[in-house]
Formats: sequence, C-alpha cells, structure tokens
Amino acid sequence: MGELFYVNSSPKSGHETAIDQNHDVSWYEEVIDDDLKWSFALNSVLHRGVSDYQDIALIDTKHFGKALVIDGKMQSAEVDEFIYHECLIHPPLLCHPNPKTVFIMGGGEGSSAREALKHKSLERVVMCDIDKEVIDFCRKHLTVNREAFAHKKLHLVINDAKAELEKRNERFDIIVGDLADPVEGGPCYKLYTQSFYKNILKPKLNEDGIFVTQAGPAGILTHKEVFTSIYNTIKHVFKYVMAYTTHVPSFADTWGWIMASDQPLFIGAEEMDKRIEARINGELFYLDGNWFHSSTTMNKTLSLSLLSETHVYTEENARFIPGHGLAYGL
Repeated sequence: MGELFYVNSSPKSGHETAIDQNHDVSWYEEVIDDDLKWSFALNSVLHRGVSDYQDIALIDTKHFGKALVIDGKMQSAEVDEFIYHECLIHPPLLCHPNPKTVFIMGGGEGSSAREALKHKSLERVVMCDIDKEVIDFCRKHLTVNREAFAHKKLHLVINDAKAELEKRNERFDIIVGDLADPVEGGPCYKLYTQSFYKNILKPKLNEDGIFVTQAGPAGILTHKEVFTSIYNTIKHVFKYVMAYTTHVPSFADTWGWIMASDQPLFIGAEEMDKRIEARINGELFYLDGNWFHSSTTMNKTLSLSLLSETHVYTEENARFIPGHGLAYGL
C-alpha cells in the first residue's frame, strides 16, 4: 500500500486534496466535486505549509511543471498559466484608451503583474495580496516572475485588498481581481459581493476605468457554481459587463472572466491587434483580437444561464465552489 498524505493540513469531509506516494511514483490528487477527482504525477513537493489565511502547496508536476495549490485548488501551473493570466490582464488594458495605473487584488505569484508590466503606457502597478508567505515562496521558486517582482513600477503591498482600497485616496484605470476561488471558509469570497463592488471597488476606478475578475469554472457542468452569479452581481453595479471563457488544461475545465465598466468595452478584433502591436513589449502567446471576440460568445446553455441568473452574491447569501478553506467550521 502506498502512503497517502494531504496538501491540506486539516482535511474536511470529502474535499481533501491528497498526494499519494505509491512505490516510486507520487501523485497529486484534487477533488473536483463530491464524486469527481483528477490526479497527475509529481516530481517533488517543493513547499507545504499553512499561513494565517490558507493552506499552501507548491508542487513540481511531471505534466504541468511547477504548480501553486491553495486550499486544495490549483491556482497556477507553469506550462499553461500564460492562458489564465493573458486572459485576465490584457483584455481590460487593451480596451482602455490609455491605461496608466493598475491595482491587482491578490496575484501573489506575480504572473498578473508580469503581464501588466508588458504595457508601455503603465506608470504604476499596485499588487495587494493578503498572504506574505505565498509571495515569499513564489519569489523563491517561480523564476519566470523574478523580473516582475523587481520591477521599479511594481508596488507590492501585504494587506487585505478590501482594507487597502478603502484607505487609499487614489483612483485607478484598471482594477483586477486575481483572487482565489470562493470556497467556504476561504479568505476571498467577500471580494465577490455586490456591496464590495458597489461601495468600495467602483469608487476607486477612474471615470473610464475598467474592472476585471476571474470568475471561476465556466464549463457546461460547472458554470452555475459561481460564474453566473458573479456575472449577475456585477451587472447590478456596472453599466457594461462582458463575460468570456476559455479552456485551461491544468484547471481541468473551461474558465471564466468578467470585465465591466460604465463606459462601452467593445473594440473590434483588428483594433485589438493594432493595440497589442503598439502597446505591448514582448509577445502574447494566447490572446489576439479574433480569439478574444470568439471567447465572448457563449454556447446556448451558458447564454441561457447568464440571462436567467437571479442570484446576487452577498456575504449572507454566498455561493461556493466545492472545497473548503481554513476557516470552514470555525
């Protein structure tokens, strides 16, 4: 029999994420849902720990390279993280006429800051993550982001994003939600609520500012967990709201993002490509104008779900994806 041990330090009824050491092969196993798991082979476990806020693991996988796991959920994998981060960062920056300032909520691994800093027009990127331990070991192990962490335009803040936005007087052109998924007992679900968007976040945007957030699984079987609710909640706060999706292999699902503003967001595919060429240093590997516009077209099931969703995300009436954070059951 192989040894089975947990990424999560305090596994909860049925939502454990485990690493199985069987003979000479170790396997990372993630619970996708109550009756669904997936796993992949490991080279090693680089770091396992519990911060004040969440369970953390940095693992070196045979298929996806180094991967960051928080509260038992895959956050980012070395070989395909560019998909998620290009989709999160570049659409709002390209749709904005002249972005100069960005505030990133979360983003402790540094990849969102790395992508934002490719934009020539940016003067200041504030990255605010609650968990210093995540930042410290990502700085140490994720060499691809070392240049971003050292960039003179990056201002790193260790704080709760809600508290940080509340105390700041400045406004931003772009605010990014690069947050962990809303899991019960996790630190982030309050940053998906209507009251947060309306009373704290939106007043910190400039008049033509754009907000974007990752919005969880958006697959044919998973989009009703939180994706449609986050979309509907943001529709109650902003005049123009755009959803878009794509498949992320290491997440084992289609993923969703929501972009919103009180100014029209649409730019044509040709114009987007022109802005990529003119504004960005370096190469994008996933996003171009044609792809982005195709990503905003939902299949029939998702389209109907987005249209018919009535749930508004509040602290008292939150939705969660399967899994649990540290505070669950306290």
